[in-house]
Amino acid sequence: MKMLGQSITRNSVLLALFAVCTTLLIVGTHLSTKAGIAQQIREAEEKALLQIVPRERHDNSMLDDTLTVGTDTAGLGLRTEKRIYRARRGQDVVAVIIPATAHDGYTGDIDLIVGVNVDGTIAGVRVLNHRETPGLGDKVDLRKSDWILDFSGRSLGNPTIKQWAVKKDKGVFDQFTGATITPRAVVGVILRTLQFAADNRTELFELGDEPAGDAS
Repeated sequence: MKMLGQSITRNSVLLALFAVCTTLLIVGTHLSTKAGIAQQIREAEEKALLQIVPRERHDNSMLDDTLTVGTDTAGLGLRTEKRIYRARRGQDVVAVIIPATAHDGYTGDIDLIVGVNVDGTIAGVRVLNHRETPGLGDKVDLRKSDWILDFSGRSLGNPTIKQWAVKKDKGVFDQFTGATITPRAVVGVILRTLQFAADNRTELFELGDEPAGDAS
């Protein structure tokens, strides 16, 4: 019985040591790969931002120059707290990249980012996430069509507010054959994002007190 007890004790100690070693190995592996994973995520985020504001237009890290916007931010339709990214040339903010969500897509939310230049024109738009119908509504995705590129250079005055709509609604933007709801939703949220940028121009671009741009 004594030998049996010693054997059980010895096995228990070995199992405990094995568990400790395994835990340390897992923790060590996690810590060694955590930094690499975080860097990969950061690089992916930066790549998306650089599609809208290329590196030659700014000399700061947009990922490190941000403003927080929440679900109560009027016009953006956010479901969760997100960040606005600022692109600077020296000390001057030349553009901001604003997150927004359209709730009225055909099959659900459409998440996108809208780049707005300091002069109020659009630097670019990219859809980040959607569940629109393949072959129809998914044409808002740049990987499927270049429709989204038509917003570059647009502003609150180009076209006029009444013309910020798809052609079926007497606007200037194309709809998709057999799919009007999706482009209508995207046009609407981009317009609201531009209006948000105009209303918050002073804070976004750190311009001091000056009137907002043309919102006719």
